[in-house]
Amino acid sequence: MSRVSKPYEIVERALELSGTDGLVVIADERSSADLRWAGNALTTNGVTRGRTLTVIATVDGARGTASGVVSRSAVTSEDLEPLVRAAEAAARGAGPAEDAQPLVSGAPSSPGFTDAPAETGPEVFADFAPALGDAFARARSGGRDLYGFAHHEMTSTYLGTSTGLRLRHDQPNGTLELNAKSPDRTRSAWAGRATRDFTDVDPAAMDAELAQRLRWAERRVELPAGRYETLLPPTAVADLLIYQFWSSTARDAVEGRTVFSTPGGGTRLGETLSPLPLTLRSDPHAPGLESAPFVIAHSSGGSGSVFDNGLPLASTEWVRNGRLERLTTTRHTAGLTGLPVAPAVDNLLLEGGGERSLEEMVAATTGRALLLTCLWYIREVDPATLLLTGLTRDGVYLVEDGEVVGEVNNFRFNESPVDLLSRATEAGRTEQTLPREWGDWFTRAAMPALRIPDFNMSSVSQGV
Repeated sequence: MSRVSKPYEIVERALELSGTDGLVVIADERSSADLRWAGNALTTNGVTRGRTLTVIATVDGARGTASGVVSRSAVTSEDLEPLVRAAEAAARGAGPAEDAQPLVSGAPSSPGFTDAPAETGPEVFADFAPALGDAFARARSGGRDLYGFAHHEMTSTYLGTSTGLRLRHDQPNGTLELNAKSPDRTRSAWAGRATRDFTDVDPAAMDAELAQRLRWAERRVELPAGRYETLLPPTAVADLLIYQFWSSTARDAVEGRTVFSTPGGGTRLGETLSPLPLTLRSDPHAPGLESAPFVIAHSSGGSGSVFDNGLPLASTEWVRNGRLERLTTTRHTAGLTGLPVAPAVDNLLLEGGGERSLEEMVAATTGRALLLTCLWYIREVDPATLLLTGLTRDGVYLVEDGEVVGEVNNFRFNESPVDLLSRATEAGRTEQTLPREWGDWFTRAAMPALRIPDFNMSSVSQGV
């Protein structure tokens, strides 16, 4: 019978088997717990466990260094040698890697590298589940139905290299999405939260928020396409700025392919993007948004390199007081562009010094404005301007002189997040939020609400 080795043992044994010039081994141990509900009642729950092993072999040849990457799931000790040999064969069969760099070395071993992986399970919902049951009862008595799911995942990553790195990171990740519907299904409202452990989420408060939105939707107002003063809640701001972050690679900017390019091959670094004192930053140690403090790259691409595995990450300001300060680089692209090494970090925060909550921003509105709930189906139209299109969803509300007076139809929008920053007239209080569109890939975000005087609702949508 195959023995299922501990993660660090798998890493060490794979490194011992190496017959190439360099090896990186990444073991990801994942566990998850889920709850799902519909019509004010739990429907399913479950737990999962899994392991993925990624082996990156490097071979130095006369024409340069090549790399080969192979990943497999459910790896045991007996699967190791074929996996290592497959990665080595891939490296020997590949041409020189454009992003080749010496493997990272010199970092001390992480505490707990030889310890068992962290795990999650049903106990993460010990306090949340009863509170959710109480929310079901209140919703039932209030004539609304709650739907949604709660997901919690723990990933323990063990990274070892032939240059001596032995690093470990435990990443908890939780999401809660709650949808309320009227009995006749003509009205719908959504709220979402990101959490590390479900101790900081309040189903009762979320249900109260959704109940209010359903009441707003009792009056329906049809509006045409056009430009409207619009209040973007933190979740919508996150979805837009995450896409901007993903599009902010230095190499693409230098080569003239993005919104951060200038004619003649330069970049917009140093340019003022917003008149507001907005700072967009990432920090692996940000409270409540903690992420890996070193590079974990399972493959090479525009914003990451397998050769950078284990490279320390630090707090980085991408935009400071409205001014573009950094574009993302690997060690390779930093050398190509002459810019500092600035790898992407797995969280994003926008801070503008505002103190108002979204509710206070609504109350301060004069004249007519729109209040959004969230955005979805976001797609890029033009990389040169970062023009995005997408749809509003689960509630667009009409604000008149500081009060919400009804729900309006949904819209398709056409906007660039970079352009929105230049036109924003107010930023509210920064708070942790769950992106609606990108929540499957990026959950660690903190954003303020933004007031945009002329958000472009390009057409009416029949979406919900």
